[in-house]
Order: sequence, then structure tokens, then C-alpha cells
Amino acid sequence: MSTTDDSHIPASVQFNQQEISLKERWWHILDNWKVGIIPLPLFILAGVLIAIDCLNGKLPNDIVVMVATLAFFGFACGEFGKRLPIIGKMGAAAICATFIPSALVHYGLLPTVVVTSTTQFFKSTNILYLYICCIIVGSIMSMNRQTLIQGFLRIFFPMLCGEVVGMLVGMGVGLALGMEPFQIFFFLILPIMAGGVGEGAIPLSLGYAALLHMEQGVVLGRILPIVMLGGLTAIVISGCLNRLGKRYPHLTGEGNLIRQKAGEVTPQDSGLAQAFSGKTDVTTIATGALLAVLLYMVGMLGYRLIGLPAPVGMLFVAVLLKLVNAVSPRMLEGSQVVYKFFQTAVTFPILFAVGVAITPWQELVNAFTLSNLLVIVSSVGSLVLTGFFVGKKIGMNPIDVAIVSCCQSGQGGTGDVAILTAGNRMMLMPFAQIATRIGGAINVSAGLLFLGNFLL
Repeated sequence: MSTTDDSHIPASVQFNQQEISLKERWWHILDNWKVGIIPLPLFILAGVLIAIDCLNGKLPNDIVVMVATLAFFGFACGEFGKRLPIIGKMGAAAICATFIPSALVHYGLLPTVVVTSTTQFFKSTNILYLYICCIIVGSIMSMNRQTLIQGFLRIFFPMLCGEVVGMLVGMGVGLALGMEPFQIFFFLILPIMAGGVGEGAIPLSLGYAALLHMEQGVVLGRILPIVMLGGLTAIVISGCLNRLGKRYPHLTGEGNLIRQKAGEVTPQDSGLAQAFSGKTDVTTIATGALLAVLLYMVGMLGYRLIGLPAPVGMLFVAVLLKLVNAVSPRMLEGSQVVYKFFQTAVTFPILFAVGVAITPWQELVNAFTLSNLLVIVSSVGSLVLTGFFVGKKIGMNPIDVAIVSCCQSGQGGTGDVAILTAGNRMMLMPFAQIATRIGGAINVSAGLLFLGNFLL
């Protein structure tokens, strides 16, 4: 066996080769060893810097420090969820990114300075709405006009059928368990279909307090755990649906509600190829981000004028602009890149902030009674199953319709983010907002109207 003799190679050349080898190894670590999207060395550095601030007793809540903090904890929780056996592929990442922080806060395992700074930052910046507006506008701009029209026209029927069946099944299960019909409907079923916390649980608690002569805080304390448990159920089901789509690809459009004909190019293929090819310039991306922000401001104006929730008003305006071709192809590309950035880089940090700032762990634990669990799971499950089969019957992709149906029992905008993340269908955010905000508002209004005029 022959061996290579490097004695004739100059020492300077050998040193240079060793230097190149070490450099390439370091680059390999930076590019391939990651926690979420964060290279492992940067992740470790972020942890050390955050720990130093915590030991000093003050973690600044300015945007620079909070970007690193939310990214560190958010991707750590998400990565933990992804690596769990079996359930890691069924939406556990979104669940862990939301509920592990909530549990850590409750049991005092997260440094107080982290909790305080995260809560202040989340509530003072309204960063969730920046996230939602960029996702909504980007996803709408990524669709072709025909799919957009057909999707919005058809999605209401599966949603309506799902809610009716979900309510009937939930009532049936509750009655079979010996629960009172009034308690089943108004304190279990209606809260999980009310559209979340801000747009659902709070208005519902105010209405109940006035009509039933109860304290609003007491009512909210009963409703909020049910909303959270319904949202958790929807996240799990969404993750399961995503796995089902991987196993049976003919049942899903991977974010497209309308079935494509054989040989037809999908909206993602035609609309996103240029945007995600890396050729979009920085000015175009900045313009796309500004478009999303301005459309949200238009939505805020609509809320002040007619009371329509700002995300919904923004959604309608964005759809209108898309339908009349008012946005240039170049600006569409910028919006799509902004959408992809927020989906990839901001989702888990946002979920961590939601878990810390507005997800009370004890409330969720209090809702875990067997009777509550059976009613909620049966209601959400039948709602989603109905959306699946009705969507399939009317020529839609059943798994994608079912994931939108999951959002009917989510925790508002935060729930939509978690559900669509678990289902890997962030492209469906516009339809999720319709399901959550419009569907929820209709349910709350109809429920309170029925309670006030027919039962009291």
C-alpha cells in the first residue's frame, strides 16, 4: 500500500491548506447546524448575551434586543416541538412555541426580566398586526385572480355547514354526558366559535354580563379557558391534516383551495417563482412591505368609520386591488418576498411572545375536565370533518378547506398563526381571517341576540 508523502510540499502551502479546511468547516457549521433558522454559533451567542442581561437584572425591551430574545426562545421551543417523536410531525412545533412559554411563566422558570420585557414589547408595538398584515397581503398577492375569486365564493358554504354540524354534535355529546343545554351552548360551543379572545371572548363576556347580570370578569374567567382549549384542539387537528396531506397528496393543494386541472400551473408556480428566485431587488421588497403597512392603515380607518375589524378591511382592499390589477408585477414580487420572510423568520418568535404575554397557563389547565374536553373535541372535530367532505364535494381541496375550518375555533389572529403553522398552510391566512373574524362576529352577534330575545 502506498502512502502520500507531503514532505516535498512547502510548509506555507500546508498551513494554507489547513487554514482553508478550517474555514470551510466553520462555514459548514454556520450554514448547516441550525436551531430553527438560526446558525448554532449565533444561537449560542444570543443565549450568552441574553443571560448576561438577565444576570444584570435588566433586559431592554427595545426592538434590537427583543428581536434576538424572541428569536432565541421562539426557535428553541419550535425546534424542541419538531424533534418530538410522532407528534413532532403533527403540529407540535406550534404548540410548543405557544404553550411551553406560558407554562414557564406560570411556574416561574422563565426569568422575570424576560417576561416583563417580552410582554411590554408585544403589547406596546402591536407586532402581531404587522405580522398578520404582511402575511395577508403577501398571500393574496401570491394568488391568481381566478383562484382568489373562486376561493372566497366557495369557502363560505363549507364554513356554514361545519358550524351547524359542529354545534349539533357538541350539543348531542353534552346532553349525553348529562350537562345542561344552556351551559353546553353558551359556555362551551359558542365561545370556541366566537373568533378568539379580543373579537370573541371579551365581547361575549360583556354581553353575558349585561344579559345574565353577572360580573364581566367572572364570565370571562369561564369563557377564556374554553377558547384556549378549542384553539389547542384546532392546532392538533391542523397538524394531523398536514400529515394526512403528505400521505395522500391528491387530497390537498398545499395551500391552494381550488383543485387544479391536469397540467395547469398552480398559483405558487406562476406567482412565486420570480419572487423566490433571489432576483428581486431590495427596493422592490421595501415597497412590498410598505404596501402591506399602508393597507393595514386603510383597514384601521375603516374600523373607525364603520366598525369593521382592521385586518378584515385590509383583506377586502387587498383583494380588490388584486382583482383590478392595481398592483404592478414588480410590487407583487416584493409583497411575496415579504410574506415569505415573515412566514419563515417571524412565526415562532411571534408565537413565543403570544405564549408569554397573553396565554394564561392556569386557565388552560382549569378547562381540562373530561366533559369539557369531550364536548370541545367533538364540536371542533365534526366542524373540521364537515368542512373536509363539503369542500371535496364542491370541487375544493378537502384538506386545505378543513384547515381553514380549524381556524373557526382558533384564538383569533394568534390562533390563526398557530393553526396555519401547524398545518404548514400560511398561504391560507386570508381565508383564515374570514373564518375567524367574520364568522366569529356573526356567531357572537347571533348568540347574544338569541339569548336576549328568546331565552330571557
